[in-house]
Amino acid sequence: MRYAYYPGCSLEATAREYDLSVRAVCDHLGIELAEIPDWNCCGASSGHSTNRRLASTLAGRNLALAEEMKMDIAVACPACYIRLRSAQNEMKQDKKLRDELTRSADLSYDARYSTRHLLDIICNEIGLENLKNKVVKPLHGLKLAAYYGCYLVRPPDVVAFDDPENPQCLDTLLDTLGAEVRDWSGKVDCCGGSLSLSKRDIASQMVGELTEMARRAGAEAMVTACPLCHANLEMRQRGLNGNKLPVFYFTELIGLALGIKETRSWFKKHLISPSGLLTSLGL
Repeated sequence: MRYAYYPGCSLEATAREYDLSVRAVCDHLGIELAEIPDWNCCGASSGHSTNRRLASTLAGRNLALAEEMKMDIAVACPACYIRLRSAQNEMKQDKKLRDELTRSADLSYDARYSTRHLLDIICNEIGLENLKNKVVKPLHGLKLAAYYGCYLVRPPDVVAFDDPENPQCLDTLLDTLGAEVRDWSGKVDCCGGSLSLSKRDIASQMVGELTEMARRAGAEAMVTACPLCHANLEMRQRGLNGNKLPVFYFTELIGLALGIKETRSWFKKHLISPSGLLTSLGL
């Protein structure tokens, strides 16, 4: 199972632990990731708001580079995922846009390959039964709130691998790992990530409401597939560190359950340490 891997800017910088866990987990599950050579920023999340053609070209260049590799694309960041999927769909229907990409980037593109989010690939290509068979350290006792955020499953005409209002893929995956997954109504609410720098008070309020909802549902930590959500949920929680909910990437918890030895090194990059919670549960 081989994919052209698009890490995107966040996974190269602030979400380095996400990238490390993605690569380690994929290697463990037999998913070969071939990083797209000379990839560029996809333009998320501001490019398409200011210049639609430029946004399509930025994402389209990555699509064209991946097409030369003759593989579907795997992406872990939901913002990158929706930009690549949007450009892919637009260029399928608009030859002028494809021709424009060829003129500006000197690359041809025929939209022959698809873009998949890694959560979709693990749930629907690897399969949860296969994943369960590889678990060596079940996450027993770990009470989690699965948080999908805005981008991962919406809009459904662009992404479409789970229910846009009540998705279950991440919940089911965490249950497969042995965790106690709490049902809650905030799983697709916005965390205010795009306001985190310009309107900090609003972002903090939105994060506070989400974390309080997760606590009331009985969760001791939150789980996301989005680097922007992860950073915002960690940075904008108020209170002392001991009162804050740890936030995991879903790939980190897969790594923990599969017994991948470098898992603990990823957690050291978190702003809210999950070590106390995991140690209390013997994980």
